[in-house]
Amino acid sequence: MTAEIAHPWPVPPQDGYTVDDLLTLPDLPPHTELIDGSLVFVSPQRYFHSLVIDLLVSSLRRTAPPELKVVREMTVVMDKRNGPEPDVAVVRAAAARSRTQTYFEVRDVLLAVEVVFPESEARDQDTKPHKYANAGIPYFWRVEMAGADEHPVVHVFEIDKEARAYRPSGVFHDHLKLSVPFTIDIDLSEIDNL
Repeated sequence: MTAEIAHPWPVPPQDGYTVDDLLTLPDLPPHTELIDGSLVFVSPQRYFHSLVIDLLVSSLRRTAPPELKVVREMTVVMDKRNGPEPDVAVVRAAAARSRTQTYFEVRDVLLAVEVVFPESEARDQDTKPHKYANAGIPYFWRVEMAGADEHPVVHVFEIDKEARAYRPSGVFHDHLKLSVPFTIDIDLSEIDNL
């Protein structure tokens, strides 16, 4: 007697998946990413993750200039074998061509933000920032939950173009105030009011 498979998992092609596969395979779980030709399925989102994304998206949209758009959880096509999905991204407005589009090209991304949770820790602290910097995304933020009050801490990075790597430019606990990529002023304690 053969046991029935509860869910037929996709079998990767010999050379790995491509961005075309990521964008066209049916029935992939929400927020599936492509990293080095492998599909990465993310675990269910934690409430902190959702709150931080909401806070950042609404705050960034209030001050973003018209030539920029703030998007959440959209695939960024980097190359044939990499299509990560930052939690929040700031993109050039001209890149938002259609409300039915499912991705943005990496050249149109100015800021990528990752909200860290246990399942994604290695990817958010190492793999994805390395790929974002190598692809030339000028700014990167890593957001972590800290302390007993479980408030967000934002680690801000700017690209060193020659090294194609990020260098830290600040850590923000209560208030995020920056002048790049545009004027940003976010009260991180507002997470308590969401």
